Amino acid sequence: MVTDSGTTVTLHRLVQTVLRTATPRHWWSKAWRRRLPRGRAQAERALLRALSSPTSQETADEIRWDSLTPHLVALAATTPAGHPAAIPLVNAYSIAAHRLHQQSHTARAIPLLLTIVAQRKQSLGDTHPHTLTSRNDLALAYQDAGDLDRAIPLLQTTLAQRERTLGDAASDTLTSRNDLALAYQDAGDLDRAIPLLQTTLAEREHSLGNAHPDVLTSRNNLALAYQDAGDLDRAIPLLQIVLAQREHSLGNAHPHALASRNDLALAYQDAGDLDRAIPLLQTTLAERERILGDTHPHALTSRNNLALAYQDAGHLDRAIPLLQTTLAERERILGDTHPHTLTSRNNLALAYQDAGDLDRVNDHVIPRARRHVIPQVLTSFMST
Repeated sequence: MVTDSGTTVTLHRLVQTVLRTATPRHWWSKAWRRRLPRGRAQAERALLRALSSPTSQETADEIRWDSLTPHLVALAATTPAGHPAAIPLVNAYSIAAHRLHQQSHTARAIPLLLTIVAQRKQSLGDTHPHTLTSRNDLALAYQDAGDLDRAIPLLQTTLAQRERTLGDAASDTLTSRNDLALAYQDAGDLDRAIPLLQTTLAEREHSLGNAHPDVLTSRNNLALAYQDAGDLDRAIPLLQIVLAQREHSLGNAHPHALASRNDLALAYQDAGDLDRAIPLLQTTLAERERILGDTHPHALTSRNNLALAYQDAGHLDRAIPLLQTTLAERERILGDTHPHTLTSRNNLALAYQDAGDLDRVNDHVIPRARRHVIPQVLTSFMST
């Protein structure tokens, strides 16, 4: 049940569970309850030592972080109550959480962020800027996991505290207002989302000018909210402006330019203009596959959206293979119950239904009434 290869040690899951669970004989003893589970301190030191050892090249360092991040997540998830993580470990958690966000695996960072918030709240206080940043990041991770009941109250609290301590127009306050608006939008509450996005855009234009990246982010997000509200006459011109400005300042292949191209294509699709939508989606998918690889979450988003555009155009022979591939990759990478996996399963089922293949529909359908395209709203994630 324990295998030592000389360089790694592999433990059976049952052994891992026993070692992580504190079951002292005298459970009523306060001294016992103050003790860390046996071996935890050694595990923390071993991880920090492995992360700090020098590497000869940057790619080796990236690979090391990728291989050790699951261990950091497991360590954070089993942090004993009353024993906040030490500063070096919190710093490692913060780096790992940021990397997971950059890789579009934000939900996996929840155990890391919970531990970071607890440590910063205890050591810095509830309203310290670093504590508020960590709480905002935790809320975004909950949102990525589809848990809006936890995300929205955290975002509301963070925004209120930043408004009180920093003022309505501070950069971090505007970040919080943007992120809370997007959570409201995810919850279908456009009456609360749109005014927040309008205010954020106006404040950013006033302080930063018309072409600043944060202004373009706000303009993009407001356009998507207008689109969700069915107001394409407002949405499409904003998206066209954002795409032109991002291509001009960042280049055609920058991630933000690709996100804008995706969003404008979806707006054209909503307007029934497939002749303009499909080429934009094809270009976006090709660029993302080239830059990010076939299985990156953004590439899977593009594949999903292009498939739905093909479906709208009556090209089920093109749409279904793309949806099948997307579902298989999301099941493998994200798991069976992740919101994006459920989206893919639903979309594939509806494509089978359009093709008259009802035997396959029953294998995939979930209780959703419509297909789901995925826009590229831009949230902020600022772990410090």
